[in-house]
Formats: sequence, structure tokens, C-alpha cells
Amino acid sequence: MDRWEQEPERGSTLPFVLVCWLVAALMAFGAICASDAFLAQQEVQSVCDGAAVAAANQTDEGLVYRAGVGDELPLTAASTAAAVADELADGGQALDAWSTETDGAEVTVRCSRSVEVAFGWLFLGGQPLERTAVASARAPTG
Repeated sequence: MDRWEQEPERGSTLPFVLVCWLVAALMAFGAICASDAFLAQQEVQSVCDGAAVAAANQTDEGLVYRAGVGDELPLTAASTAAAVADELADGGQALDAWSTETDGAEVTVRCSRSVEVAFGWLFLGGQPLERTAVASARAPTG
């Protein structure tokens, strides 16, 4: 009897091994891409947190002189926007977009940036990944 007739499955493990290596490589590339995206999110969040703190510390001096200081420093849309713009310019941080909102005592800053991540060509079709962060701050006087 011929040897191939005794072992009809011989040689069929090579495609299986190649598929396993391909899956393992995709998992490794996916982990690297996800880690890069996570670090980009942390960076945008850090920038947004710093901008929110800077905005919360920027009071409207005219309002303070007119109405005084209560439990919190009075904030206005103009003063918070100016503080965020100064913070981003001083820190050299490039964001695609940012906005501020305030209720007079607390400021909320929204920041976004498009980032290129490792192996983005494979998982995102070459498109940049949009990272958005939101930070709030309140500056108490006591």
C-alpha cells in the first residue's frame, strides 16, 4: 500500500498554521492600535482638564468688583473662552476644536482632536480617529 493512501491528511497542517499566525498577528496589531488610541485619548483628556482648570481660575473681574465674591468665583463665557485659548496657546497643544460652557460658577470644556493611530490603515481604512474629551472645573473661594 502506498504511503499517501495510509496518511491522506499529510501536509494539511500548513494552512492551519498560517491562519493561526495571521490571527495572532491581527490580534497583536489590534492591541497596538487600541493602546495608541487609548494614549491619544488620555492626552486629549489631560489637555482638556488643564484648560478647564485654567478657565475656572479666570474670573470676570468686572463682575467681582460690581457684585463681590460669594461662595464661588463668578465666571463668564468670555472669560472662560479667553482662558482656554491662552492655556492652549501657552501649552502648545493643538486641538481641532474646543468649546466652553459656564453656568457662572462651573465651566465645562469640550475638546476634540483627530489622531493617526498605529495600524490605522488596517483597522480604520486610513482615516484618522476622532478623540473627544469633556472636563469640568469649579473654583471655590473658601
